[in-house]
Order: sequence, then structure tokens, then C-alpha cells
Amino acid sequence: MKFSKTLALAASAAALSYAQAALAQDAAGTAPDDEIIVTGTRVEGRSRLDTASPVDVISAKSLQQQGTTELATALAAVTPAIDFPRPAVTDGTDAIRPATLRGMSPDQTLVLINGVRGHTSALLNVNGSVGRGSAAVDLNSIPSTALQSIEVLRDGASAQYGSDAIAGVVNLRLREASSGGGATVTYGIHDTQVDTSRGNRHVTGESTITAAGWQGMSLGSDGFVTLSGEYTHRNPTSRGGEDPRLDPPAVNSRFGDPEVDSYSVYVNTAKPLDDIWELYGWGGYQKRNSKSAAFPRTPSRVADNGLSSIYPDGFLPLINTKSADLTLTGGLRGDISDWHLDFNVSYGRNKLKYYTRNSANFSLGTDTPFDFYDGSLTYDQLVWGADVTRQFDVFQSLNVAFGVEGRREGYKIGAGEENSYFGSGAQGFPGFTPDNVVSRHRTNASAYVDLEAQVTDKFLLGLAGRGERYSDFGTTGTGKISARYDFTPSFAIRGTASTGFRAPSLQQQYFTSVASVIVDNEVVLTGTFPATSGVSQALGGKALQPEKSTNLSAGFVFRSGNFDLTVDGYRIHVRDQLGLSENIRVVDGMTDHDAEFLGNLLAENNASAARFFINGLATTTKGIDAVAHYKLVTDKAGVFDFTLAGNVNDVKVTKVPETTTVTSQLDNPPTLFARSRINTMETGTPGEKVSGSIVWSGDKLGATARVTYYGNVIQPGSTAAADNRTGSHAITDLELRYEGKEGLDLAIGANNLFDVYPDAIPAERNSIGLVSFPFFSPFGFNGRYLYVRAGLSW
Repeated sequence: MKFSKTLALAASAAALSYAQAALAQDAAGTAPDDEIIVTGTRVEGRSRLDTASPVDVISAKSLQQQGTTELATALAAVTPAIDFPRPAVTDGTDAIRPATLRGMSPDQTLVLINGVRGHTSALLNVNGSVGRGSAAVDLNSIPSTALQSIEVLRDGASAQYGSDAIAGVVNLRLREASSGGGATVTYGIHDTQVDTSRGNRHVTGESTITAAGWQGMSLGSDGFVTLSGEYTHRNPTSRGGEDPRLDPPAVNSRFGDPEVDSYSVYVNTAKPLDDIWELYGWGGYQKRNSKSAAFPRTPSRVADNGLSSIYPDGFLPLINTKSADLTLTGGLRGDISDWHLDFNVSYGRNKLKYYTRNSANFSLGTDTPFDFYDGSLTYDQLVWGADVTRQFDVFQSLNVAFGVEGRREGYKIGAGEENSYFGSGAQGFPGFTPDNVVSRHRTNASAYVDLEAQVTDKFLLGLAGRGERYSDFGTTGTGKISARYDFTPSFAIRGTASTGFRAPSLQQQYFTSVASVIVDNEVVLTGTFPATSGVSQALGGKALQPEKSTNLSAGFVFRSGNFDLTVDGYRIHVRDQLGLSENIRVVDGMTDHDAEFLGNLLAENNASAARFFINGLATTTKGIDAVAHYKLVTDKAGVFDFTLAGNVNDVKVTKVPETTTVTSQLDNPPTLFARSRINTMETGTPGEKVSGSIVWSGDKLGATARVTYYGNVIQPGSTAAADNRTGSHAITDLELRYEGKEGLDLAIGANNLFDVYPDAIPAERNSIGLVSFPFFSPFGFNGRYLYVRAGLSW
């Protein structure tokens, strides 16, 4: 049924675009149709409409002409295949939120910076958000003002780029300028009516301010240095309902976006050394301080633990995540004879420090501190590579590219202060214990060959292959074939077939923690253990293996004058997919044999429940992307860019491990993957997302109008009756601009102009008013946001 909607979407995109000049989302931003790309092909001079694989190009202007200054949010607004949910009350995931491509796991999309592999966050998403179990790149660690454009390759590309490129590739291209500059200040507030099943209220405020700027400078007569910086302060949002446990009922939660202060700086540079060699490099650093809220502790619960004298009105624990993110890259490139050589080394590091504020450790009684240091997570990555390309006069042309890459990854967990984990631990976020401390690393070496031949004027053929060896699980190989046939200058068909893989992250292999988890309204000390730990192996855990995929895509390109349309269908089958198991614990109704076995095993490992990662899931993702674009140039009214773009996506879990070799011997084996986990993968992102926009540029005035339709998303419960649905909704964004001749730019706008929310959670499933809207919502649940922006360029 959903796939038939896909075909209808493609047909509608073609008809509307051609007959009505299309409502247009510039999935390629405001980039020209002949925008040259570097992602998905190693042939110089190829445009986004000339490729065998679908590539979107998002311009810096398209990112910046929005109310949001978050890169991931801005990217999701203009690219229907990308979604960026805004989970709340999910610990570190509130601060480091992952984005998804084509509804797949966030770690199945590779992120590059200037074509070089970026590093992931140290965070492992272990709570109930979209992307549970993944460790993904934090897109918001890079300020949008540092970018020239973004290229989104919507195709499997492991054979070209290595691990993680199952769903596709996002390549962040940094700004290159030897002169000029600009600065902007954006200020916005929410003005919204919050209607929950536990009370209604109007909210005005919760402001955000961002100041950003960049400056290009010459480096001698032929080099450049481009500096970019950004500062953001965002006040928290609160969308919970009234808690009926209080007298009188009142909002005592902070269910929404965290408070954020962040500082970012980036530099990009290149300098020719002589007629052959050029030295280049870039680097960036971000420091982000986020404070999100856990669930409130009521006065009655505080009294039960003897702390009424300290917190007579209860308290709201705050989870303070401090992120320090570093990227440094240097390289040397040049041409020797007809060969182009590129050597580079890149280092990336992300460190997260956790603090619990405004809290207590009930086990310490009235001697409890209020603030706790909970420990740290650190991930770093060193990548070095060599790439060689050359064009030969074979057929019409043959581009040969080959290269090698090495990588060393490290992962560490640091313990918190003793008070943070002693006894029941800090309320809201217990600290990491000395037993959780790990320091692990692995190495990887790979080699690839990438051939692309223009066989005739009309026929393009590409072949790629890659072999990789990891120190922890051995070798793997991938391949890709791509083809394109241009029947006329206006119409071409294209398609690819490839295999892909994703290596299990060090975070998935070695994350260890014992934390308080709410299970069936009970607090359970739950251990998340490495798959190779004693308790996991005792339960049947095994060393993790890479996920593997088979990707197929086919589509067409049509262009005529200022109009172009691309439609691409895809099928992605992933096997041996990793998943974080359910909590394995003793529950009522177990046989005496099962209860004794599990109880003894867990007690030996100081936990009452255990979970770990397991290979063996399989998924099939099918869908169609359609992008139509038309540019209308008038003599008096200015330039109009119209785009209509959509993604229809269907994810099915086709295989689920039911037992391990050990749990299969129990009388009633515990469930490894519950209904809620499976349904999150299938329905946690919208099955349909369609975006239409009009960008108008006049002499001094300009405007952007965008309407984005999101299909229904389900945040599953333990049963169908407990599911929460977002409903299908359309979000309208509008911006009006004044562009002065002296470099002054002014804008006023509204995101979510008509103040649309996902469907509220009914009162019977929102009994204490804390979680009032599904946090799987692909457009969030913050309501209308009004903003002004002032910019100056020189």
C-alpha cells in the first residue's frame, strides 16, 4: 500500500512540476542545475544531473535562510530523505541528537568533511529514541556559516567510501574564500498555544540567539584562509502537562529542548607550494554545554527518602552534558604528469562529560550533595589516506581512481565521583563506576578501485570495489556497479547495484553502564554490558560482526530549459544488523529454574537486569525519492525558484533473533527484541515526507515559503493500545527578506507559522502529565517560532 503511494508521489511530482512550474523545494538548495559535485563520483566536472546516483546539493544560502541555526534541523527542512527528531527525557541523546537518512539507523549514513571521513560522537544512544543503539556523527558540531554547500548522496557507497555508507553519504564542503566576509545575528522566540491532555497554556518566550560570522583572507598571492565562528544560546522549552499528583496540579517537568550554550570555530585553508603541489587543511572546535531535564521527583517521593527538609517541593534533576569536539586535517595534493595525487591525515575527537545538577543521592540521606560529576565518554579517530586518479583516452573517457586508507579508533569511559554512583546513585543520571571504565582501540586498513567510463555519448558505466581489514573482526569486501543511459539530452535513466557494510562501532562493542531504567513503572538497575563480557557470554552473547547490505536503485532524469525532474527508486536489504537487546531479568511468572538461573547470574555481575548488542536482525527498506525544480526568470518581478520534492519510505524488519544459544535452553526464554523495538525501526520515521517551496529574489526584496507534509509516525508502546501517534501534519515556514546594496540583509520569519503540534498523548496514557507529545515527531513539538535576522556582508 505504501509503495503504491510512492508511485503516486512520483507521478504527482512530475505533473505538478511540469504543468504548474512546480512548487519547489530546492533539494539542491538554490544551487544552479549545473552545480559541480564531488560526492559519489571521482570524475572532475560532473554535475548533479549528470550522475548515475542521485545527489542533492544544498547551498549555504538555503541553509541560512531559515529560522533555525542548527545544521541538522536546517538540512532536514530542505531534504525530504533526511529527518531529525527532537527526543526529550532520553539522557545524553537530548544533547547529541542523531539524524536519519531514508528512515534507516543514524549510523548507517557516512558523514564526510571535504571528502574525508568525519568522526562520530562518543555518545551511544541507549534509551528509547529513534536510532536506539547507534553512535552517529553529531551534525550540529559544525556551524552552518562554515559551509559552502552540502552534498547528499542518496545511494549505497561502501565500495567507494568504506564502512557506514549503507543508506548514503553526507559530504560537508567547507567555505573557500580569500576575501570578503559576513556576519549575522539571529534572534527568535516561541509564541505558541500548548494544548495537552493535562492542561492548556500559552507560551511566549524561550528565546534563542545566534551570532555567526566568517572572513576570507589571502595567503600570499594564490592561497586562502577562511575563518568561521558561531555562538548560540538557546533557552529550554517545556511542553509537559500538569502533574495531577501535585495539589493543585501544576507543570513540574521540562519536557522539550535542552538549554544550550555553544561556541564553534572553523578554519579552512589551501596554499600552492609550487606549480605541482598544494598544501591544504582545515580544523574545527566546538564546545557545547547542554542542560536537559530528567523526570521530576515529587514531594511525596522526596519525603519517602527523608529529604523533605532539603527539597520540600520536590526537585527536577538536570542532566548537564558538556561536549568538546575537535577536528584537524592536513593534506598535500598535486598533479604529476596526468596523475592527480592526494595525501591526507585527519584527527577527530569527541569528549562528553556528564554532570547531574539540582539532584540528590537518596542513599546518602541528608548528607547528599546536590551536584554530581558522573564521568566521561571519549571517542577519537585518526585517518590517513592516499588517493590517485587519472583520465585515459579509452572509450570516450575512462577515469581510474584507486587508493588506500588506514584508521585507528579509540574509545574510553571515565568514572564519575563516588557520590554519583554510590547506592542508588544520583537521581536522574547515576554516574559511571570504576567497573565501567574501559580504554579500547582498533585499527583498520582498506584499499579501493573506482572506475568510471563514458563508453559512448549516451552510455556511462561505473565499477568500484573495496577490501577492508579490521583488527577486531577480520576482513570484508564490497562492490558497486552503476550505469546511466541518456536517450536524449533531456532524458536519461540511471541505476546502481552495490553491496555495503557497517563495522560495529567501538561504542557498541564496549559501552558499559549500570543505570536506573524505568521498566513497567518500576526502577530497575540495568546493566548494559559488552557482548563479550562475562555476563553477556553467559547469556549467549558473541563478538559483534559487521552489518552487511545489498542496495539496488533505479530512476530517471528529465530536464528541459529551466525545469528538471529526478525520480529514483531504491531497495536496501540489511542483514546481520545490530540491535540492543531488551533487559534480561527475573520477572513474575518465571519458572523456579529460570528465576534461579537468571537471578544468580545477574547477582554475580551486580545487576538486576542485563542487555547487550546482538547481530541477526534483518531489514528491507524500499522507497522512491522525487525532486522537481523549475526556475522562472522575469524582467520585472525577479527570479522564482520552485521545487517539489518528496520521499516515500517503507521499512520492514524481516528477521528477529528470538533467543541466544543459552536462553533457548530456558523454560520460557526472555524476549530479546520487544514489539516496541521492532516497530520503532518500522514506523519511527515518516513513511511520507513531501516538501514544496518557492524562493523569490527581487531587486532588494526576497521571500521563501515552504510547506512540508509529514506522514504519521508511531511511537510504539508495549501493546498496540499503548502506541502514540503523531498524526499526519503539514508545517508552513515563511521568511521575508530585505537585501540592501550596501551588504545589509534583514529578515523576519516564522517556522511552523500555523502553530501545528503532533497529536497529543491521550490522558489515559499521560497519567502524570510528563510526556505530552510523541518525541518521535519528525518536526518536534515546540510549536510556532518567530525570528528576526540581521546580516552584513563585505
